[in-house]
Amino acid sequence: MRSGSASLAECLAEQIRLRGRITFAEYMEACLYHPEYGYYTRTDQSERRDYITSVDVTPLFGRLLARQFREMWILLGQPEAFTLVEAGAGTGQLARHVLDFAAAELPEFYSALRYITVERSASRRNEQAKKLESHLAAGCFSSRADMPAESSDACVFSNELLDAFPVHRIVREGGELKEIFVAGSDSEFHEETGPLSSRAITAYFEEQGITLQEGQIADANLAACQWIEDVARRLKRGFVLTIDYGHEAKELYDERHMRGTLLAYDRHRVSEDFYRAPGEQDLTAHVNFTALDFWGRRGGLTRCGFTSQTNFLLALARHANFADLNLDEAAEPAKAAARSVFKTLIHPEGMGETFRVLLQCKGISCPRLAGFELL
Repeated sequence: MRSGSASLAECLAEQIRLRGRITFAEYMEACLYHPEYGYYTRTDQSERRDYITSVDVTPLFGRLLARQFREMWILLGQPEAFTLVEAGAGTGQLARHVLDFAAAELPEFYSALRYITVERSASRRNEQAKKLESHLAAGCFSSRADMPAESSDACVFSNELLDAFPVHRIVREGGELKEIFVAGSDSEFHEETGPLSSRAITAYFEEQGITLQEGQIADANLAACQWIEDVARRLKRGFVLTIDYGHEAKELYDERHMRGTLLAYDRHRVSEDFYRAPGEQDLTAHVNFTALDFWGRRGGLTRCGFTSQTNFLLALARHANFADLNLDEAAEPAKAAARSVFKTLIHPEGMGETFRVLLQCKGISCPRLAGFELL
């Protein structure tokens, strides 16, 4: 066991010794966000590639997003200031792609843009400041650890964020819902089932009309429900755009997902060994977009569009006459490479159909944006 994981394992074991078993959501929260040993928040953020994101593949993703954000700004009446809040911004790579493209190709929009990155990790915020120094100097970029208290004429968006929120793990046993808890010591954690830790879990399934089969394990992302409702209440006028991999509830909890969707990623290896090397591997679960719609409506959001990443990116590219794929100044090999990586983003057997894009709005009539036009 590596040193970082050993330290986190010891912390978790001590917590269990003092309090008794913990929910899997508590375990997952520590593994990903513990201030010293968390996968995303530890201070020694070494370069890791346990998974590939759309941002890693190509800057085309950010360029097309910039065009979608510009359309939002136009639909809001081209306000003097348009606030773009990226939740879970990481190292700022996507922010740089969006801002660089807007500055070069969409100058009028760029002058109105106020891009705010929200990132819990102090080391990643420091990296953002270095990457985005020119945009910081231009007054178009700022970074913070938490969401703005209020925003208007804005878009709050996230890319592969909610899949990394801690989930409760639930199983149907003897016709009843039981929760899976984590017990044991730093040398070996194990699972125990027991009564649900919160009435909110019962409400989560009942309010969406979800009935699990006997023996079926399911993930309940209460944190994502709370997050989208909170974002909705803070947003006064504008949009919420969520890009992540997941499904609607009827598909997420069907007979094909009898073991839930939780997975561990470590150096491109995928497993269900959630208790190996705490803090050293990524833990993710598919997003329930039905829940985001349901709890978003509680905060005043209206669902405006839902599509695959394939449709979203191709529709945006077509709307711009595929100009962003041409790279006129580049040599032919570079153009061919750009077209090839774009295919990675839209391929039905890859990111294209696995990832979904949800658009919600508040304070305006629900528009049809370019990215949600059916191909």
